[in-house]
Amino acid sequence: MRERTWLNWAMHVGFYLLLAASALRLVSRHGMVPQTVTSLAVCALLALAYAAGIVGWNRLGRRGRLVWLGGVAAVWLALVMLAPSFSWCAVPLLFLCLRLLDARGFAVAAAALTLVVIVAQLEIARELDVSLILAPVGIAAMTAVIFGELQRESAARQLLIDDLISTRGTLADSRHRTGVLEERERLAREIHDTLAQGLTSMGILLQAADRMWATDPTQARAHVRRAAAAAADNLDEARRFVRDLQPPGLVDVSLPEALARLCADADGTGPRVRFRLAGEEYPLAPEVQAALLRVAQAALANVRDHAGPAAGTAAGTAAGTAAGTAAGTAAATVTATVTLSYLDGEVTLDVFDDGVGFASPAPAPGRGYGLRAMRDRLAEVHGVLVVESAPGEGTAVAARVPAAWPPRVLDGGGPA
Repeated sequence: MRERTWLNWAMHVGFYLLLAASALRLVSRHGMVPQTVTSLAVCALLALAYAAGIVGWNRLGRRGRLVWLGGVAAVWLALVMLAPSFSWCAVPLLFLCLRLLDARGFAVAAAALTLVVIVAQLEIARELDVSLILAPVGIAAMTAVIFGELQRESAARQLLIDDLISTRGTLADSRHRTGVLEERERLAREIHDTLAQGLTSMGILLQAADRMWATDPTQARAHVRRAAAAAADNLDEARRFVRDLQPPGLVDVSLPEALARLCADADGTGPRVRFRLAGEEYPLAPEVQAALLRVAQAALANVRDHAGPAAGTAAGTAAGTAAGTAAGTAAATVTATVTLSYLDGEVTLDVFDDGVGFASPAPAPGRGYGLRAMRDRLAEVHGVLVVESAPGEGTAVAARVPAAWPPRVLDGGGPA
């Protein structure tokens, strides 16, 4: 339960004011006689004991606070026996009992404190006066009721705050689930309206071509060409879907682990792939991790599809260069190295292969989506992509991304 800090400090200040007032009354009434000096010494001890509890409140714990309260009450009782004028310090002590004791314990403590005050006031008056009995009882009752009501109000308010926080968390979860369902429905509609329809059209065209292959080869080939065009269109749509999705390889694993797993999987399906980690790993934003993982996937796909001798031969034939021909006859085994480097202020990802390379990074007509997609992804996280290659000397793909995300914006409007 969250306590009222201002009320606690008001009671602490009130305790010391009552203590000081009682001490001044004692000195003014009796002077600095030996009993007064002894009472003032016990008063100083009580002040120090009370202050120790205030300073160490958060470190004491519940049991330690109860022990402290018992010690303070014992010193106060001894002081009241020496000088009954200190009995009114019972009001702040009653407040402490209300904070630290349960209902039964508080009732016993309140009765004991009230009885001590009554006896002390009768001792000062030295004659029986009913008001000296009723006044402490009334003050104790009003104090208990007021403080108890404040405690109950504070508890009710804290319960309301907890309910609001819980409701906010539930609402956030509900919104998240709703967003997931809406995204699934959107993807389902997109797939149905594009990929599913395209695949259906391809199936119909291929079935028609199969039926007409013997009787009308020309029309059958036309159907096959139309099916191939539909396949290309659906491949573009699939790539667009993949680009918009969060990489599943980053679920419950770090970026270096995801890259190591990616290299291990690629090593068994094509070129030999090695993974290297440089620098000490530090946290990165999910957007940055997703972009780097996608770049690594695309770069390794390019190594698998274009770094081998077949690609080199085609490039050499198209360019008509001796270098391209030599690259085309290179060894069939290609080795790729993926290096993730955690630097001061930025993260770099380098993918190098010793394959056939190429003379110019300009893609052939209708191709080159991988490089364009890599640059687009890196641009979303303020990163850059550099591609270097030469016929017969392999290819290097280097991505650089700022470690901080979102990037700090300078006064001029650009990222820091």
